[in-house]
Formats: sequence, C-alpha cells, structure tokens
Amino acid sequence: MTTGPDAEQQRLRDLARLRRVRDRMDREYTRPLDVEALARGANMSAGHLSREFKRAYGESPYAYLMTRRIERAMALLRRGDLSVTEVCFAVGCSSLGTFSTRFTELVGVPPSTYRAEHAQATDGMPSCVAKQVTRPVRNREAPVSRARLA
Repeated sequence: MTTGPDAEQQRLRDLARLRRVRDRMDREYTRPLDVEALARGANMSAGHLSREFKRAYGESPYAYLMTRRIERAMALLRRGDLSVTEVCFAVGCSSLGTFSTRFTELVGVPPSTYRAEHAQATDGMPSCVAKQVTRPVRNREAPVSRARLA
C-alpha cells in the first residue's frame, strides 16, 4: 500500500465517488439498482465498490439500499392506505418474501404487524423528529421481543 500525497488524493477521489453512489441510492431507491450498475456509474469494479463502500459506511451497498427502502416502507405503512404488497413494490423491492424478511430483521416485527400497530405512531410529531424515532436499526440489530412474565 502506497502512502503520500498521491495516495491521499486518490483516497479523497474514491470517497467522493462513494458519496455519489450513496446519494444515487438515496434518490433512486425505487429503481432496480444492483452493485454492478452502481459500480459502472462510479467507474469502479463491483468488488472494489463493495469493499470501499463497506469500509467507508460500515455496510455493503445492498444493505444500505435495503435500509433506505425499509425506512420509506415504514412511512408508507404508517400512512395505512397501501397494502404490504403495494408498499413492497412502491419502495423498489421485487420480492415480497425478501422485503418482509429484511423488514423484520431491521424493524423487529413483520410489515403487517408494523402497519397495524404503528398507524398513529407519529401523529402530531414534526417530520424531522418522526424520521429519527422511526429509523430502522441496521445490521440485524432489532431487539427481539420477549414475553413478559408477571
């Protein structure tokens, strides 16, 4: 590994490209995005993009994209006017099973349960606060619900 001004400049260029990839995922989360397409757009190989993205942001590009989709799905489910299937496709997922599994991993409950239990969870709350308190937990860290014993 080389060090020095050239290596530092390259690192900064790579970080700028990674930021553009992340921004694209934030904007285009409803579109079919895969690592190969994202890498082409950043003039990187898919493997290099994946490694550097994880190094910079702590998770893979796919995990980041799914987190964005789940965040939007949570908002749509709280609204209550769409079915879970409609929400799944509205946020860019093509598989209801994958969507439901990832939603449950991040949020801790299945989408249908979330929809039923959280419909009015953010009523009267400023949107900037609602976004913070409803943000899904990343990397499979959702707390496991346990029955309380009296």
